[in-house]
Amino acid sequence: MLQKPAITLSSLDLERIEALLDKTTTAFPGRDQLEAELDRADVLDPQNMPPNVVTMNSTVQFTILETGKASTLTLVYPREMDGGGDKVSVFAPVGIALLGLTVGDEIQMPSPTGQVTVRVDAITFQPESAGELHR
Repeated sequence: MLQKPAITLSSLDLERIEALLDKTTTAFPGRDQLEAELDRADVLDPQNMPPNVVTMNSTVQFTILETGKASTLTLVYPREMDGGGDKVSVFAPVGIALLGLTVGDEIQMPSPTGQVTVRVDAITFQPESAGELHR
């Protein structure tokens, strides 16, 4: 198993995700994993976020290494899921895996067939680097 890479969260994202978890009374697959990721994260003010870190509302290019399948998705809060194929919720396994990673990082995540490894290839949009510090 890969060692988990360090993750970095903005203080705004952390506050919003924790508030959502407090309001979400129903269990969802990965809740414990998401809470563990929040607990181990380094936290920075949004204006200090490096541009190569996956934050909320970032658009991320990533690859599932076992299959070679590349995808581009925007990491969003659950309420922003609209059924389109271009977003992933931070409550979904791949969303939990991507949150806080840096370009080049790899992490294992659960899949229907066991564990798969996700690699962050690029961030094509990050709100903090675009000056959107309070989105």
